[in-house]
Amino acid sequence: MQTLLDKCWHHITAEKAAELLDVDTEKGLDVFETESRLKDFGENVIASKKTQPAWKRFLLQFHQPLIYILIISGIITAALGEWVDSIVILGVVLVNAVTGFFQELKAVRALSALASSMRVQATVIRGGTKQTMDASQLVPGDVVLLGSGDKIPADMRIVQSWELRVDESTLTGESIPTNKNSNESPKDAVLADRHGMAYAGTIVSYGQGRGVVVATGGNTELGRISGLVESAQDIMTPLTRKIAHFSHILLVAILFLAGFAFVFGVLRDEPATEMLMAAVALAVGAIPEGLPAAITVILALGVSRMAEKRAIIRKLPAVETLGGTTVICSDKTGTLTRNEMTVQAIYCGQASYAVSGSGYDTEGVITPQNGATRESETVLQECLRAGMLCNDADLKESEGKTTIQGDPTEAALLVAAAKGGLDQATESRSHPRVSAIPFESDLQYMATLHKGPDGHIAYMKGAVEVILARCNAALGPDGTSATPDKNEINDTQITLASKGLRVLALARKRIADPDSFDKHSLESNMEFLGLQGMIDPPRTEVKEAINNCHRAGVDVKMITGDHAVTAQAIGNMLGLERSECVKSNSCRVLTGREIADMSDTELMEDVREVSVFARVSPEQKLRLVMALQSQGEICAMTGDGVNDSPALRQANIGIAMGQSGTEAAKEAADMVLTDDNFATIEAAVEEGRGVFANLTKFIAWTLPTNAGEGLVILAAILFGATLPILPVQILWINMTTAGSLGMMLAFEPKEKGIMNRPPRRPDKPLWDKVIIRRVAMVSLLLLASAFGLFKLEVLTGATIEEARTMAVNVFVAVEAFYLFNSRSFERSPFDLGIMSNPWVIGGFLFSFLLQLAYTYVPFMNTVFGSAPISLFGWFKVLACGVIVFLLVEMDKRRDARRQ
Repeated sequence: MQTLLDKCWHHITAEKAAELLDVDTEKGLDVFETESRLKDFGENVIASKKTQPAWKRFLLQFHQPLIYILIISGIITAALGEWVDSIVILGVVLVNAVTGFFQELKAVRALSALASSMRVQATVIRGGTKQTMDASQLVPGDVVLLGSGDKIPADMRIVQSWELRVDESTLTGESIPTNKNSNESPKDAVLADRHGMAYAGTIVSYGQGRGVVVATGGNTELGRISGLVESAQDIMTPLTRKIAHFSHILLVAILFLAGFAFVFGVLRDEPATEMLMAAVALAVGAIPEGLPAAITVILALGVSRMAEKRAIIRKLPAVETLGGTTVICSDKTGTLTRNEMTVQAIYCGQASYAVSGSGYDTEGVITPQNGATRESETVLQECLRAGMLCNDADLKESEGKTTIQGDPTEAALLVAAAKGGLDQATESRSHPRVSAIPFESDLQYMATLHKGPDGHIAYMKGAVEVILARCNAALGPDGTSATPDKNEINDTQITLASKGLRVLALARKRIADPDSFDKHSLESNMEFLGLQGMIDPPRTEVKEAINNCHRAGVDVKMITGDHAVTAQAIGNMLGLERSECVKSNSCRVLTGREIADMSDTELMEDVREVSVFARVSPEQKLRLVMALQSQGEICAMTGDGVNDSPALRQANIGIAMGQSGTEAAKEAADMVLTDDNFATIEAAVEEGRGVFANLTKFIAWTLPTNAGEGLVILAAILFGATLPILPVQILWINMTTAGSLGMMLAFEPKEKGIMNRPPRRPDKPLWDKVIIRRVAMVSLLLLASAFGLFKLEVLTGATIEEARTMAVNVFVAVEAFYLFNSRSFERSPFDLGIMSNPWVIGGFLFSFLLQLAYTYVPFMNTVFGSAPISLFGWFKVLACGVIVFLLVEMDKRRDARRQ
């Protein structure tokens, strides 16, 4: 039985499928057989992947090279009896671990969401009896009855259908419900074209059906996607990769320098205990303890700003990743488009009309184009009337917004008729419906009979070729019946379809005897009324957003489950084409079938050059994302369906739709758009660039402190001098300045022109030569200021405690003044406006108050070994800060002159 799971069920007849599954589709399986199969195949659920327990995730916060050094330093100081130093060091480690634990959001719950989507009730025939049961108990061979609104509980082969339509958008991306029947499909048919199949997790939007289960649980298409989600790798963000690389370099440097300092001191006959404390001080000084907390806070502030712009960040590193995004892969329906079908073109009476407006808003006009005359207005009204009356949808006004009940295609016809001046209620009263022939996939049309002022009349809408075959007349430009020009009608249909429009034909027929109204009475002698072409139109703001992305060096690609022609038309409307498409003024399109025939090498060659991908399967979405990443791209991927989950997980940043998205997509994503709008992504990318800029500024600001502290300790060891600063004082400097000063850079406004720059190259170092030179310069200035002032104070008779207090205050003062320099790498703080970031002023004043407490409060003197200093001492401290500030500004001007 297990080998049956490999069958191409869509390619065999319904009868053959039932035969292979050994089931009577009228009676279903018996109880004993279902029990046996349940043991063989297991329950119809998707197993959730176990996540790490909370205790393990907490312990992993300590699994960092630099944290190991701090822990060892804390243990050594405790062993040496320096309990205050040990408590402070280990306390800092604990605070960082707790902060990291609470911001850790990487536990992926996508598989749990997929599993919960399977837990539904199903109506099953077993042993000839209809019963309702938990879908988890379904087995291959079960006969399931489907009705409007049902969630399909397992993959099944349709054996009977009555106007059955299934919304498969969450699985295939197809925006229009798919007609289902019992017919087989070609073996190579993509999932969206398998009309004889119904898949787990999709929704019956209309009609009824009967199917036989062919796959359950992990063997369903939904289960297969869950496997793809599990196999997709969590991608480190550019910043986390660079920070990790920097941490390893820093680890080696710290161990080398600390070891060198210890050995050097011992060889000079210095006491081993003092040298061990000096090595600990050097190690503690070189580690940027405040960096993890600062990164968390800066990212969290970015999250808050993005939330105001309708972008909810689920994973903090995603904020920074957005700023480095080089390509955005976007779904079409609802993201680039409005997800509202709209009639845009009408052909009737040998004349063409353009329809303005979008969505279900009835505001808009119908404008005559080629061949329209005053007399043809009558033909236009009749064409619109046919679309309004041969219709089961309704328009509803709610809170100033028009909503629909029923099929989106039919709703589009109602809106078009309203734009033409017809009122649904009035038309229904003047032409009440008498009878109807509902749409069936075999018929490819819908017909309704109405009692009009001049007798009974039948209206029909459906596929062009089906309607036209039944017409021997057409309503001419002057409102009289004439022989239809079928060549012209077909040419018009092809033209409209080439623009991505879905085209429906409309016709009518006078019925003398209403009792004779049936399928046979409509097989001939119909009168052709016209064509209406509709499309899900692009959002008005999206084209500008895409242009902004292109200007910022960010490529935009559309990956959709819709047809290639429709996708290409939308791509052309939005201006997705770039250099490779401009010549032909048409985007190149790759279909899922073409992708399937490509090798990985061929796909990697084409993936950068193609802007539109159509009829793409979940595996292919994942493959496209991986192909882009293999080219060094930082890839953002949008999606709303279950089928998007693997690609959302694999992408550097997955973006789910908040309104239309499934829970599986949201759980797999890093960011959720509350308005489902592509323009929000563009705004989030801009915000992400601002966040990364502020992170870079913070890191460039904080590193001189650590480097300067390390250099001061090293210089003291080399010259055999007393340590100018102790480990506990180093921790005071690092933690207080990071909070009171460095954090203020998180509030720095975005610099002008940030979206006119190309995205950062993923392989670009975290710091360029200018930043490295500036960090080195400030570090050396700190060394000279702190060590020089310490020695000066000792030589002029100050106590060691007073001299160390001067050195500590020099570090804080230089960092405070350097904070103003760090607001921009190129521009002066006076050019930016001193008050454009008032938080910097506040942080400057707050740090000064902290240093007053450090210097004069007795308790602080006891804990940190500080001592009060004179007013003249403060003058010397502030002078050091001002000198460093002026030298950095001079360096900026020199760089500006060079450029």
